[in-house]
Amino acid sequence: MEWDRTTMVMAEVEAGGAVGLGYTYASPVAAELINTVLGPRLAGQNVLQIEAHWTAMNQAVRNIGRPGIAATAISAVDIALWDLKAKLFGVPLGVLLPAARDKVAVYGSGGFTSYDDSTLQTQLGQWAAQGCKWVKMKVGRDPERDLARVEAAKKAIGGTELFVDANGGYDLKQSISFAQQFARLGVTWFEEPVSSDDLAGLRLVREKAPAPMAIAAGEYGYTPYYFRAMLEARAVDVLQADATRCGGISGFMRASSLCDAYLIPLSSHCAPSIHLAPALAAPRLLHMEWFHDHVRIEQMLFEGAPRLRGGHVAPNDRPGLGLEFRRQDAIRFEV
Repeated sequence: MEWDRTTMVMAEVEAGGAVGLGYTYASPVAAELINTVLGPRLAGQNVLQIEAHWTAMNQAVRNIGRPGIAATAISAVDIALWDLKAKLFGVPLGVLLPAARDKVAVYGSGGFTSYDDSTLQTQLGQWAAQGCKWVKMKVGRDPERDLARVEAAKKAIGGTELFVDANGGYDLKQSISFAQQFARLGVTWFEEPVSSDDLAGLRLVREKAPAPMAIAAGEYGYTPYYFRAMLEARAVDVLQADATRCGGISGFMRASSLCDAYLIPLSSHCAPSIHLAPALAAPRLLHMEWFHDHVRIEQMLFEGAPRLRGGHVAPNDRPGLGLEFRRQDAIRFEV
């Protein structure tokens, strides 16, 4: 699959003379849900009671269908509520949650299947040179080329660990075979080898994969119940959660608690400017995804977006998420 645009749906919540912002990467349909279904549920309520608002928003979409678009809309509003609460207290969100660490390790993520080998090597090599311990590339579009692409990537990154992400592009037998072959080439992470809805298939790949290779999935989890089912099935070595999809900061921290209960590491998916604060707070966080497309957008549209230094990102001292929306810069992209 390829895409030629990325849509950001932004929510703003105002109370106490301050404005909280949150966003998700989703269809513009999510904005309609925010305006017509979620917003009216929150108007006039106590802004500090985020748990009550999270519950109310989830109840409001019961007959609409919670997973998917509705979950992304809830995510944007919940993130805005957390940003606003921290601003009202005058502290960074990482302090409010509170933080378990002062910086977060990231892995460079891109390596799209539409890249030629030279572009692939340049991008992954740059992240390795910037101190990233891990970098990730996509596989699965042309399986017959994947081993050669992985070999090309390894030549460019030296001792940096290589992750691969198939986005569910292989069938079960292919996944088991590629797990063995990728491991021989030094790959240490195999993401969504089969569809993340196929928990039995993920578990089988996990059981058949060489011990040093982690099987990861979870980016399409929209509810805590999905994450619980994935962990109960022993389908992954590392759970991925995306706060812009799984119910915002509130949903992400629920995923973090489940990882704590199941003794499974957690990794955040995409949207690094949103994930920095909850990543600081999640006890079992392994790393955060430094996704090329979202890094580009967030650094273009937000003052205070995190910057990569020595393979890590750290928060600034601004209240809330630490972001200021460059509204004038964004107007030309408005839809």
